[in-house]
Order: sequence, then structure tokens, then C-alpha cells
Amino acid sequence: MSAVSGLQGEIKGFDTTAVVVVSIIILVVLFTIQRFGTGKVGFMFAPALALWFFSLGSIGIHNLVKHDITVVKAFNPAYIYYFFKKNSRDAWSALGGCVLCITGAEAMFADLGHFSVRAIQIAFTFVVFPCLLFAYMGQAAYLMKYPDSSGRIFYDSVPDSLFWPVFMIATIAAMIASQAMISATFSCVKQAMALGCFPRLKIIHTSRRLMGQIYIPVINWFLMIMCVVVVSIFRSTTDIANAYGIAEVGVMLVTTSLVTLVMLLIWRTNLFIALCFPLVFGSIELIYFSAVLSKVLEGGWLPLVFATLFLTVMYIWNYGSVLKYQSEVREKISMDIMLELGSTLGTVRIPGIGLVYNELVHGIPSIFGQFLLSLPAIHSTIVFVCIKYVPVPVVPQEERFLFRRVCPKDYHMFRCIARYGYKDIRKEDHHAFEQLLVQSLENFLRKEAQDIALESGLHEMDLDSVSSSSRDYGTRDVHDDEELKIPLMHDRRSEEAGTSVLEDASPELPSSVMSSDEDPSLEYELSALREAIDSGFTYFLAHGDVRAKKNSFFLKKLVINYLYAFLRRNCRVGAANMSVPHMNILQVGMTYMV
Repeated sequence: MSAVSGLQGEIKGFDTTAVVVVSIIILVVLFTIQRFGTGKVGFMFAPALALWFFSLGSIGIHNLVKHDITVVKAFNPAYIYYFFKKNSRDAWSALGGCVLCITGAEAMFADLGHFSVRAIQIAFTFVVFPCLLFAYMGQAAYLMKYPDSSGRIFYDSVPDSLFWPVFMIATIAAMIASQAMISATFSCVKQAMALGCFPRLKIIHTSRRLMGQIYIPVINWFLMIMCVVVVSIFRSTTDIANAYGIAEVGVMLVTTSLVTLVMLLIWRTNLFIALCFPLVFGSIELIYFSAVLSKVLEGGWLPLVFATLFLTVMYIWNYGSVLKYQSEVREKISMDIMLELGSTLGTVRIPGIGLVYNELVHGIPSIFGQFLLSLPAIHSTIVFVCIKYVPVPVVPQEERFLFRRVCPKDYHMFRCIARYGYKDIRKEDHHAFEQLLVQSLENFLRKEAQDIALESGLHEMDLDSVSSSSRDYGTRDVHDDEELKIPLMHDRRSEEAGTSVLEDASPELPSSVMSSDEDPSLEYELSALREAIDSGFTYFLAHGDVRAKKNSFFLKKLVINYLYAFLRRNCRVGAANMSVPHMNILQVGMTYMV
């Protein structure tokens, strides 16, 4: 909107309504093309922004030299004192406008997800900062000669012959900046979903090569509607700037707080230095924050409303999810019950692999009991799949799954923890997921057999050593008095004998230490697994309904029974999130009382 507003002084009759209409059209087009991704036009971003900063810097130098170069005296810190002494309260209020001179700087830490630290340092130090400095110095020099141009200073300070090229570059730069904010919103929502702090939404990956290029339809259309509403209601860049000022300083305060925690907990920085950081930077940011808070009634309420809305949604979702998980932990099936049922689980076992999705890392979920009661038969191989997100960007494929047995061998039941990073693609092809899971399960079975065989082999060698020592003791004559000392000497010889036996036996392990082709029990289990694979996979999903207990407080009932239930009904279901064919899914309803 700020870029389009430059047409007001250049085209006659181009009023505020026209600016609003053109801005809405650009916004609608910008949000509509999001589903195609930015990969095809992303190569234009860097040259366009480089040209934009070059234009700012060169025009600023031109105005500085042409109109009043004495504005460089503003580098003298004494003028800060004179400014506040002369204007007092108005000077403090003006700090809210000064914040807007560094819009975009609050996104530096967010950019670390896409660029290296060195790249950001070089770009901001040698490109962004000097160009902005020259631009604002040039505008100050222009205002010294034409003080009445303060309302439209940017376009008035541009030479007439360069107006249209600068207008086009400014519009493109504004669209690129908007695109960056939209992409950052998608990325933040995706990472919040991975951490269990946001309802599940549909995520579309627009690039096969770059995993960071994603598109979330619900968030995209929500942002578009809100942007159109804000532009239509505010109709002024001043009120929008006030709203942006509060959002910007708020992000800086949060960043300072989080960096302080990182210095204390991760970097283990000296306590005095770690406390000096928030005292210095936090104090400056608090001064600016107090200034922008005076603009709350003039548009500054907007980011506060949006922050409250999203915080409420995230808190409700996380609160309900935690209570649901705690209920699952309390109601899980004990191992004694499983042992009483036997390897048949009290029903018929048919060939096939059943993947039971749940959130438990330990134990057997209560929903499995519902499946046993509801189904006439159960699969020969059961895998309890628990998906967990770890605080790393990407988990390698070979480290994706962790397996563990749940019951004795003849039960053929396993626990599988599928680990994903917050940048991993969850919507993978189910065939690829099944193939990788089976390969990991086979590797687990082979490794388990080798470990058991190695332990039994070492145990047999220890027994052989003990029996050999016993035979040596039995062949000795202990009638002489001198032979009272023999046991001490014999202990030493037996240790040497035991060592030699171990050395001799180490290259030849017992028959239990064999390859999978020679180990009968392992070969039987692998053949049963292959038979189950041929019969296919079935995904067992729980359609759980979370309700607050009758003796809960009214606020808890409101949050769980209505707000959290509304979010669960309208969020992305697990089956769609896993890209599983509907014919392979079995769902059982269950109510969790929390």
C-alpha cells in the first residue's frame, strides 16, 4: 500500500480509494499465486532487492549532495540530548516513528533458517545498513529545503526522471517483502505443528528440491482475507505503520529474552555478561516499546489482537493434547493382561501387518483393547507406531525408526518410534514408508538375534571355563600338608587357563552366533514377517473424543468440550496427514475423560 500510494501525487484524481483498490488487487494476486510456489520466480528476488537498495543509496547520496550536506552533523550524539530537551514528551512519542526506519531488522534471526550467519552479517553490514543510512540522510537533506514534503517524502525526493522506474522497483520490493513474510508464516506454523502447539493443517510442498518451500492453504486464505480487511478499514499507511511498529518491537523483545536464555542454558556464558545483554539491549527496546504503545488506539491494537488470537488457539490445542496424552498413559494396558491372553491375544491371528498409531512411547495403548474387542481377528504382526518430532531440522532415513519388542517373541508385537525433524516431509508415499519400516524391522530382528547369540556364547564359554577348573580341582591330591597352598597357586593357573580358553574360543563362537540363514529362530521370524508383508498393511487409527470429567471446573469444560473439540473436528485428520489409502484404514471410536 505504501508503494502504490506514490501514484497519488503523480496521477490526477488518483485518491485514497484508488490506492486501496489497487492494493487489494495486488494482494489478491500475490496470495493466489502462492500455491504455485516461489521456486520459479525466486531467482529474481536477489537482483530485484539489490537494485532496490542500490536505488535507495544512490538517490540518498544525490539528495545529500544536492540539497544540504550539513545533515551529517546528526551523527553527533549531543543532538539526541538537544532533541529531547526541546521536545520532551513529543520527542518520546517520535521514537515510535523512528522504529519504522529499521523495519525488517527484526527478521534477522528468522532468516537464520535460510541463510548462514556470515551471509546475514555481510548483507546487513555492507548493503542494507549503508543504503538505508544514505536514503534517510538524503530525505533529511531534502526536508531541510522542502519542509512541506514530509507527508510524501520518499517519492518527492526521487528525481522526476526516475519516478516510474523507482515506483516499479518499490512495488516489486514490497511484493517480495510480503512474500517473505508469507513464507515465514508458513514455516512458523509448520514448526509449531511439529512441536504439537498448533492444530494439524494441510501442507503442500511446492518444490521437489527445496523442502523449505511449502504452502498451507488455510493460513494463506486467512492471511489474504485479513490483509484485505485491514487495508479496507484502515485506508492509511500511518495506522498500518503504527500496527507494524508494535509488532516489530515486540519481536525484538522476545528475541532478546530468548537469546538471553540461550546464553545461560546453551552457551553457558558468564552470568554477568549474560545479564548485561538484556540490560543493554532490553532497556533500549523497552524505551521504544513504551513509545509505540502510545499508538495502540491509532492502529497499534491490531497486532495485539492477532497475537492474542493465535496464542489462545495454540494454548488450547497444546493443553487439550497434553491432557489426552496423560489420559492414554493412565489407561494403558498392563503387561500382565497381555500375558494372560497368550500369543493369540484371545482372538484369531491372520497374516498381515497392523500398524497401531498412538502417542505412547512405553506400554500398550488402551485403544488396542478396543480393537481386540471390536474385530473378529487381528494381524499376525502388530507394530505400535509413535510419531515424535525431535528438535533437529532433518532426521536421516537410516535413523528414522527405533524398534523394541513389546511382548515375548511368539506374540510378534513391536514398538516403533518414528522420528521426524521439524523440516522433514511427513506426507510421504505410504509404500515408501512401509518399505523403510520393514527394512528397519528386519535389521532390528537380525541385530537382536546377534546380540542374544553373542550373550549366550559368552555365557557358554564362562561355563566351560568353570567346569574345566572344577575338573582340575578334582584330579589333585590334597592329602599332603604342602597342598594347603595349592588352591592359591591353582587360582592363578585357572585364571591363565580361563584366559587361554577365551582366547582360543573367541574366533569360534557357538552355533547360536550365526547368520540369519543359519539361525532357525531368526529365519522363522523373518519368513513370518515376509508372509505378513505379502498379505498387506492395515492402519489402525483411534477416533478419540476428548471430554472433561463431570467434576471439572466450568472453564475447563468450556475449553475441552467446546473449544478444543472444535479444533479437533476441523483440523487435518491423521489418515490424511499420513497419505494412507482409505481401504487400508480401520478406525475405532473412544472417549477420553480428562
